[in-house]
Amino acid sequence: MHLLCSLSRQKTVADLVRELKTSSSVWIKSQKPELQNFHWQDGYGVFSVSQSQLEKVKEYIANQCEHHQTMPFQDEFRQLLKKHDVDFDERYVWD
Repeated sequence: MHLLCSLSRQKTVADLVRELKTSSSVWIKSQKPELQNFHWQDGYGVFSVSQSQLEKVKEYIANQCEHHQTMPFQDEFRQLLKKHDVDFDERYVWD
């Protein structure tokens, strides 16, 4: 899932992600009985975006369905981490 948002100074990223995962899990599980075992992965990735790049990021997010037909999410995430010089260990990225 890709999300673009602006946070107030009083809201942490961790709080936002926890609230989103909790409320969306409850909603998803309420939709169909076969979704009762749904759960989000434990981790998440967060990247800040400059004001000058907002429109580009909005377009990028809007085209995710098409984009992921040619590039799996895992490959895209690896590219983002490398592009932004984020050190990572594959053992701890996926669950």
